Amino acid sequence: MRTNTLLVLFVFLSLNISRVCSQNQTENRENVVTLPYDRYIKPAGKLLIMGDSAKESHALDCVLSPDEKWLAVQERYSLVIISTKSNKIACSLSLDSITGIPVSMSSFSGILWYKTHILISIITKSNQSFVARLGWDGKSLNKERLFSYAALSPAKVALPNGLLINQESGRTFLYVVLNGNNQLVKQDFETGDTIWAKNTGVAPYGIAMAGNKLYVSNWAGRIPDASEKNVAGVPWGKAKIDPLTGACSEGSVSVFEPETGNLLDEIIVGLHPNSIISSPDGSFVYLTNSNSDEVSVINCHTDKVSETISLTLQADINSYFGDSPNGLAISSNGKILYVANGMDNALAVISLGKNACKGGLQEKSIVDGFIPTAAYPSAISIKDNKRLYVCNLESFGPNRAFAFKAGHPPVYNSHRMLASISVIDIPSGKQLAGYTKTVIAANQLERLQSAELPPRPGVLPKPIPERIGEPSVFNHVLYIIRENRTYDQVLGDVPEGNGDTSLCIFGKQVTPNIHQLVSEYQLMDNFFVSGKCSAEGHSWTDASIVTDYIEKDVRSWFRSYPHTLNDALVYNPMGFIWDNARNHGLSVRIYGEAATPHFADTLSWSDIYSGFLQNKPFQFTNTSTLNTVRDLLSPGYPGYDGHKIPDILRAKTFIDELHQYEAMGGDSLPQLMVMALPNDHTGGTRPGLPTPRAMIADNDLALGRIIQAVSESRFWKNTVIFIVEDDSQAGWDHVSVYRTVALVVSPYSKLQTTVSLPYNQPSMVRSIEQILGLPPMNIQDAIATPMFACFNESPDFSAYQSLENEVPIDEMNAALEDMDELALKNAKLSLEQQFEGIDTGDDQVFNRILWYYAKGNVSYPKKYSGEDDD
Repeated sequence: MRTNTLLVLFVFLSLNISRVCSQNQTENRENVVTLPYDRYIKPAGKLLIMGDSAKESHALDCVLSPDEKWLAVQERYSLVIISTKSNKIACSLSLDSITGIPVSMSSFSGILWYKTHILISIITKSNQSFVARLGWDGKSLNKERLFSYAALSPAKVALPNGLLINQESGRTFLYVVLNGNNQLVKQDFETGDTIWAKNTGVAPYGIAMAGNKLYVSNWAGRIPDASEKNVAGVPWGKAKIDPLTGACSEGSVSVFEPETGNLLDEIIVGLHPNSIISSPDGSFVYLTNSNSDEVSVINCHTDKVSETISLTLQADINSYFGDSPNGLAISSNGKILYVANGMDNALAVISLGKNACKGGLQEKSIVDGFIPTAAYPSAISIKDNKRLYVCNLESFGPNRAFAFKAGHPPVYNSHRMLASISVIDIPSGKQLAGYTKTVIAANQLERLQSAELPPRPGVLPKPIPERIGEPSVFNHVLYIIRENRTYDQVLGDVPEGNGDTSLCIFGKQVTPNIHQLVSEYQLMDNFFVSGKCSAEGHSWTDASIVTDYIEKDVRSWFRSYPHTLNDALVYNPMGFIWDNARNHGLSVRIYGEAATPHFADTLSWSDIYSGFLQNKPFQFTNTSTLNTVRDLLSPGYPGYDGHKIPDILRAKTFIDELHQYEAMGGDSLPQLMVMALPNDHTGGTRPGLPTPRAMIADNDLALGRIIQAVSESRFWKNTVIFIVEDDSQAGWDHVSVYRTVALVVSPYSKLQTTVSLPYNQPSMVRSIEQILGLPPMNIQDAIATPMFACFNESPDFSAYQSLENEVPIDEMNAALEDMDELALKNAKLSLEQQFEGIDTGDDQVFNRILWYYAKGNVSYPKKYSGEDDD
């Protein structure tokens, strides 16, 4: 196979295009930043801010130049060069300018410095895959060559990731890991000619060389053979899975001989192995297993795992999953290993033992301590054995990073954030002890005590018991998950809360039930989602955590957009809330969540709605990649589609089932019910769909009818309904990009007051678990605060009376020929292919469509969303 280099080489010949960015001053960080999932950040060292303020910037990977004078950073949209002398940005080059193709993004990782050349893995919006080679002369980046990679069917994108260069017999060779193709490719570094291409395991990630052997980490282990029973879909194939959770059950390392590419061995390691490096002497290979919270050490003489090092923070009291180690660096003497623990926002410092390095002083490796970073450290480089450079994939999130860049006010939109690099002097033993205390405090592990207190005998039932295992007044939980709204968009007009009326576009007229519910029960004006979009949001709502795969894929979503949890790589090894309930003997029913409905393409929204009004059955089937979900799904309740199915149809299906449970007698209603109610997402102003306010009115009416039906049933006395948005990406909020609409409705929730405590999605999951007597699934729900303030001790069993919609549900978007100029522009944008699927289009464009639809020719709220170029 020969790469397609010649087709693109002409673009780069004789070009020397660079863009020198402003040299931002490095800043001391004294501020403490709270994250929307019960952890806070106080990073060590100094912070260097970078990225494009109009985009969602992430620092993914980094590498030092051979002379260590420069650090190259693989940012999501750019290649950034930092002077390690001044710790200032020397140059920044957009990936668009490298490929010549708009919306080019870097891969999950994959940056390499060879002599004066920098190589970086890039994927374009049109799924073209490149490794770009650039020259650095100390002042500018000079584009030299693009190596291109075609997707190998059934993959949609080849996805170059890990890179390695090796000198063999006087020639220089480039090795490229193709994450999408499940391949390792060897090429001539100068010509791009392919020497060989070999199959790896499922979704290979990183590459290292030791003892004249190549080691490739495979996210999902070996490719399953035909005899394997427990398999599930990953893009683009299958992987071995745990039958109890649906998560990938294996990770592996493929070992190759460099000259021929012969596969020498497949080594089973922990779950979701990614970053992989070798010891300086080539005797050992180390890799991070993100879904096992550990590092595997491979002895390269035997190709066996010689040690497994746990990275669990404060392991003496913490046995929960959720540290997510994902980046590595090793000292020049090979005795100290640094590991980036993503979810802990910290680096682990490890003294390697005899089974992990030559000359180890102790038998087993020891975690000496932890160094605090900004959010989700993802890569580490070491300069002169004195200084650490750390990529912070999430930095400080959208809210705060802008505030730390001179001249930038905070920006409250979830897809506009800046990236950062931490610059940290390697600490002394005393400093490391102090840093470790900071990390433990910032991760609030003292909260674990309340999650592990034993239940007390004879305690009276409460809405939320004080301890897990103590009785609740509730025996049934209905958990309703909606889509993508901020607090201000819907409730900004409620005077009792902290709202901004100028940002309220779906207020009381559009959402009368939500407004009545917050009046009759309680108004939460300080509730936060934990992720920035639906692909993160449904993991947060259903599992109270996201995995490293989601973090690496964030914003790019090269392999999948898992808003319906349709990719086994996404799932964490502890499972979801329904797994937790079923594994502890509870009855569970799922209404549309984690499912995709399939029906005739010829059916329009109007066809389905008309059939609903005529009480005709809607013919469809649900599918789910999760084997643990399939037998829990209500067959008559459609999952999340492309907005053709009205939510009132979903509501009727649930209400019909509710009546069936009533007819059974006893307390027959399932103890946990998880429901997707998605139409408040809207379909923009696309002709053929209802208007945005009509779709939100449909969602509001469906919610009101569901709550009325439950409150009129005989199960009301011991049922609680939790309602949350999966994320808040589709709008603006004057407090936080993460603030959203959330409700708790039950006979014990008629507070008729405002609750302003900073609850979040893990708080809601923890509350459900505490009510049902379930232990936490992972570290995030273990440290979350139950929502005690949303309940009182005295019940009010009166039923909720749903309000009818004021906006017609069948208020349709106008046909193109009937629109004025502004509406026509928005409608044409809504019709773009990028908006065919759920959350598949540019969120900023979609948000503008909703704004101009609701507000007309009113200036876009740049104070909360950043500058608008329209």
